[in-house]
Amino acid sequence: MLKLGFAIMMGVLIPTVISAQEALTPVMVTEWKAVFAKVEPRDTVPARARIGGTLIELTVEEGDQVERGQVLARIHDEKLALQLQAVEAQIAALLSQLGNAKTELTRGEGLLERGVTTAQRLDALRTQVAVLVSQIDAQQAQKQVVEQQVAEGSVFAPVAGRVLDVPVTSGGVVMPGEPVAVLAGGGLFLRLAVPERHRVDLKEGATIRVGSGTVQEGHLAKVYPQIENGRVIADVDVPEFDADFVNARVLVHLPVGQRAALLVPSDAVSSRMGLDFVTVQHDGGQVERAVVLGEIVDERTEVLSGLSAGDLVVISHE
Repeated sequence: MLKLGFAIMMGVLIPTVISAQEALTPVMVTEWKAVFAKVEPRDTVPARARIGGTLIELTVEEGDQVERGQVLARIHDEKLALQLQAVEAQIAALLSQLGNAKTELTRGEGLLERGVTTAQRLDALRTQVAVLVSQIDAQQAQKQVVEQQVAEGSVFAPVAGRVLDVPVTSGGVVMPGEPVAVLAGGGLFLRLAVPERHRVDLKEGATIRVGSGTVQEGHLAKVYPQIENGRVIADVDVPEFDADFVNARVLVHLPVGQRAALLVPSDAVSSRMGLDFVTVQHDGGQVERAVVLGEIVDERTEVLSGLSAGDLVVISHE
């Protein structure tokens, strides 16, 4: 009775080990090649000066985030201010002449009613008033042109993004069309330069792994048809990708083919004294074989050497 009780007790304390066997079959896995990609903006747009003059205000510097339409700088041209004053003076003179012409026209109409003047003289006065009104309208339009030129002294951000370069300084002289700032907008993407021998393996839409620690997934957005210096140029699109530096190098793994691999369940591998072992069924018994392991694929471990296709791997479950 004591032996039976002890056996029952041991049966409760010692877990039951259940073994299963799995025949190794080669599985096709994707082969990845590690390359470096360069971070590039989708749009590199210069914010250009529309008029020439002195840069009196500069509101951004390299690294700033700007919104579309934000004022980046202000340019002042003394000549425009003088032109505006001249136009305003001409408008004032014409308004004075118009007032006198209208007074003469009113007087002429009264004289015509009393028969003192002629209708021809009255028509000349009316023509003079119409000419002055047209001249005033022309000067008003010229004033609007000068005011628009003054307003174009403000340099606006053409796109929302980050300021990459500011090649000017406050107080300097800029010319029309000269870039005041260079902006990176539209988000970021990765550009690859892959050896020419892999050109047949690059397929648009293929999944790409980005990063060495935290891995992000992207897709091959475009493969360019022109080969440069023995390399194929391709673009990788990564959703919500962000980087601190443009032109930085990022580690990328891209698929370049497939190969046959032997995969075993991860719990079939045991490690002792720096060596890895897998138990297999051999000649009616179980034998441990030392193996060299590779990467983990779909939660299974690749065996590089030590096992062959057809081996029965013993998987133990408690």
